[in-house]
Order: sequence, then C-alpha cells, then structure tokens
Amino acid sequence: MRSPAARRGAPPEVLPEIPLTGLPPSLPRGVPCSDDHRSIREPEEVAIFMGSENAPGRSGHEDTFGAEWERHRPAVFGVAYRLLGGVADAEDVTQDVWLRAAGTDLQDIDDLRAWLVTVAARRSYDILKSARFRREIYVGPWLPEPLLTGPDASEPVLVDESVASAMLLIMEELSPLERVAFVLHDVFGLEFVRIAEVLDVSVPGARQLASRARRRVADAKRSSPQASKAERARVLATFRAAYEAGDLAGLIRLLHPDAVYVTDGGGKVAAMRKPVRGGERVAEVMVRVGRRWRPDRIDLVEVGGELALVCHREGRVFSVDTLQIAASLITAYRRVINPDKLSHVCAVTTRGAASSP
Repeated sequence: MRSPAARRGAPPEVLPEIPLTGLPPSLPRGVPCSDDHRSIREPEEVAIFMGSENAPGRSGHEDTFGAEWERHRPAVFGVAYRLLGGVADAEDVTQDVWLRAAGTDLQDIDDLRAWLVTVAARRSYDILKSARFRREIYVGPWLPEPLLTGPDASEPVLVDESVASAMLLIMEELSPLERVAFVLHDVFGLEFVRIAEVLDVSVPGARQLASRARRRVADAKRSSPQASKAERARVLATFRAAYEAGDLAGLIRLLHPDAVYVTDGGGKVAAMRKPVRGGERVAEVMVRVGRRWRPDRIDLVEVGGELALVCHREGRVFSVDTLQIAASLITAYRRVINPDKLSHVCAVTTRGAASSP
C-alpha cells in the first residue's frame, strides 16, 4: 500500500517494517479517479485491512481495540479535518493516531475518545504550525478540500456547521492556538485541562484562547448569514439550470451585486489567481468558463454538511463548487479544481445521476 505522501506525488518515504497485524481495521482510503491510478492489494492484505476475522495473528485484545477504534475514528478524523482543512492531511493524522494507539497500553486510559482526539489535535497542531501550512506559498486562492458527507461519504463523518466550507474559511482567520482551542472545546467538548496540555499553555490561557476565537467566529457568522436547506436546494437547482444553458441574465438574477467568485487550482491547472468581484462580472466569467469547459453533468451532492455542485467532464470530476447564499442570492461561489483536492471525490462518478434529484 502506498503511503499518503506517495499518493500526493511526494518523494517516497522510507518507513520501518510494520507487521501486517498492525494495520488498522479501517485505515482511511482515497478513491482513485481512473483505472490508471488503481491501488492493488494482495488478498490477505485486504482481509487484514478490513478487519477480517480470517486475518492471521489477531488477538482478542486487537479485536476489542478494533471495535473501539471504529467507534471513535470519526472523531479522530473530524478534529484533524477541522484543524487542517484537508482530507488527505486528516487521513495522515488519523493513521498516525492509530499507530500510536496500537502501540500504547490503553487499559489505564479512562476516556479513550478524549485521549484519541487529544493525540489527533496535538499532531494536527504541529502540522498547522509547519511550513507547508503557510498559505502564502500556495499558488492562488486556497480553499478547504471538499469533504463528502451524507449518502455520498465513503466513511462515517461527524457533521455539523464546523465542516462547512464557509466555516472552515472563518477558522482560517484564527491563529493556530485559537483554532485548536475553539475546535477542541466548542466542537468536541474537551476540558480546558486537556486543551492546555496540547497547546502548552495554562488552563486560564486555554480558556481565553477559546473565548477569543468564539467571539471572532460569532462576528464572522453574523456578517455572513446562511440559507436554509430548502432555500439552498432551490437556489442551486435554479443556478444549475441557468449555468448549463449559458443563461447570462438568469445567472445575474441569482448573484448578489457584490458576489465573489473564487477558484482554487493550486497551480496545478488553469485557474484565476485572484477573486472575481461583482455579480455581473462573475456571471460573465462563469458563462465563458461554462462554454470553454462544458460539463458532461452537474450533480447536487452534500459537501461539508451542505448541498453543493459537483461538475463532471470527460468521465472525471472537474470541480466541486460550494455556494454561500443569503436572501436567495449567491454571495460567494467557491470552486475547487485543484486535482490534488478532488481525488477522493471521484467516488461520486460511480453513482451517476443518482446523486442528482
């Protein structure tokens, strides 16, 4: 099995040999976009990978931990994704946490969920501070990596407003310390004693960080109200029809006069390096883009707990588009076309139009 780094094109990492029985029963997996990128595993490895009872070398202790891991894995992945904004990075952290837990005597741990979430948060915090998370080196605008939720999710996901694209962008404005304190306390309910240990601050300091982050998040949410599910579904369906028809006037009617259009290509594909502002200007750009890269189909799919658009072209996912809507008008249109951020979304290509109402 290839390492997550190798999947993203980084130089292969030399890892120490790990017994096959040490593999997690539900290790995070990406979904290949095409047959050219299939990962092939031997039958025995697949059995162990999926936690089969026929896997060699399993013990009662491993089976017990495997069941506990399956129960808490969504929380481990969830805290990492909320802190890092990337599915692949969250999967890496989840794998690290499993390896740490598999090599630890867990009998004396009273609250396994809190312990696992704390380990994930500490690892995520280290990554959040590292050089690869300095957004200034990213080519063009950075957007969160789309996370499939609802019926299209390949793994159970803890869903609330904190996994929505708009909310993740709000949390991007927080400092790493504030973001960790806010996510651990307000989303996962951890005590400030644990949060202080993760951040290496005092308990009052951790409490102050969470409070400051909470105020900033609340202020940002007040300035960007969100539409109801019914309103979002109606606006997206109307927008999809206008976009597919190249209806400039129809798009203008749906866009707020101050709407912004942001594309994330990450320097891997052609994309606008700066946001486009103004409803009419955004509509004109989208009509031109739609003509040049006409999608084969557009699915309505749940992403980050909210309905979004997944555009397919030539049998592949071309983009994942999340929209911010207020008063039945689109105030922000965010399009991810960076192929590195779309590989795991390709699962929807196997579902065809079934995802579309």
